[in-house]
Order: sequence, then structure tokens, then C-alpha cells
Amino acid sequence: MTQNPGVPLRVVSYNIHSQRDDTAALAAVVREVGPDVVIVQEGPRRFRWRQKSAALAESFGLVVAAGGLPALGNLLLTSLRVRVVAERCQRFPLTPGRHLRGAAYAECVVAGAAPFVLAGSHLSTDPAERPAQAALFKRELDAATAPVVAAADLNEGPDGPAWATVARGLTDAAVAADRADRLTYSCANPRRRIDALFVDPRITVADYDVVDTPQTRRASDHFPVLVDLLLPAAD
Repeated sequence: MTQNPGVPLRVVSYNIHSQRDDTAALAAVVREVGPDVVIVQEGPRRFRWRQKSAALAESFGLVVAAGGLPALGNLLLTSLRVRVVAERCQRFPLTPGRHLRGAAYAECVVAGAAPFVLAGSHLSTDPAERPAQAALFKRELDAATAPVVAAADLNEGPDGPAWATVARGLTDAAVAADRADRLTYSCANPRRRIDALFVDPRITVADYDVVDTPQTRRASDHFPVLVDLLLPAAD
């Protein structure tokens, strides 16, 4: 009997710089790769955030699954191929004088695949604040009963303590694809890998790329991370 190779899922993780750059290029970048899921950092989080989130999703050819203001700009967008069965948001404790941060989660199903959990976060630029936020994010990932697909702008590289906390027990998609040398920030001067996608070991990383094109350099200050996954098949 031939073993089921898994169910494909294309995921993009993208810090969109609060849509302060070329929004037409941003939409074109995402539409061109045709993802099932986009995990957004620095999405709408202020006045008219619902309408702005919906408009962003529509520009990508997707719909809003979770996030926005309740998750402090973390936003999960999906194609109609992905069915969202539950969603929730998390806010990290506020450090006086710092930005409020959080995370978004969605329990999802794709035909033929076992259920899975999407998660997205954006950790602090302050190295003193990041480890506690990473621990709170990781606690939620560890509590998930279904395999997780988690993406974040960690604001530090793989040698940092917050990164190590989030990565523990998960597969770093870049490492799995032998492309950990692909840098994600900044588009103007690529020098760091601070944007990451981690998956449960039951999920296979089929391909990984950091999309560096003239269009992505106009669209944001971060490059998008593009990952092709194979989800476990449904029982």
C-alpha cells in the first residue's frame, strides 16, 4: 500500500511594514505566489482595522481568518481552501514605554488533511522584553493538540534566546530546506534572518524561499518567507 505523501499547503510569512511602502507591489507579490495562508506582521491595528484587514485580504485574493487589533497587528489570512473552525488572539503584558504586542491563532482544516493550528506573532525590538513574550507565545504553541504552523518576526536571529524558546521542539523551515543562509531583513541591506516559520515535526517542509525581487524590495522593508508544506493526512 502506497503511503499518503501528505496534503500540500503553501504559506507566506510577511512583515508588511504597516503598508507604508508600495501597496500595489505588495498585493502583486502575494498574488503571484498563490498562497493558501499568509501570516502577516504589522497588519492593521488601529482606526477602521476591520475594513483595512478585509481590504488587505481582498488585495491578496484571500479572506481574514483571525487577528487585527485584538492581536496588535498580527493577522492570519487564508484562501477559501482553508476552513477556519476557531480563532483567538493573545496580548502580551505591556512594558511601560514600549509597544503593545501579541499573537493570533486559528484552528484550521484543509480537505484530506488532519486539523492544524496557524499562529503568528511579532516580538519586541527590546532584547530585555523579547524572552518573556517568546515564552508566552511558546506556551500557547505547546498547548495546541493539533500540529502547529507558526511564523513570527522575532526581531533577533537564530542565536538569540527568544528564537531558541520558540523553536524548541519544532522544525525551522529554513534549516529543514538547507536555506538558513537566506536573509529576511532589511530589503535595503539584507543582513539578518529575523523572520521565521516553524512547524510541528509531523509536518514536512517541501520547499522554502525568501523572495528577493525588485517587486519585494518595493513592497516592504522585510522580504516575504515562502514555504511549501505537506500536512499529515486525515485518519
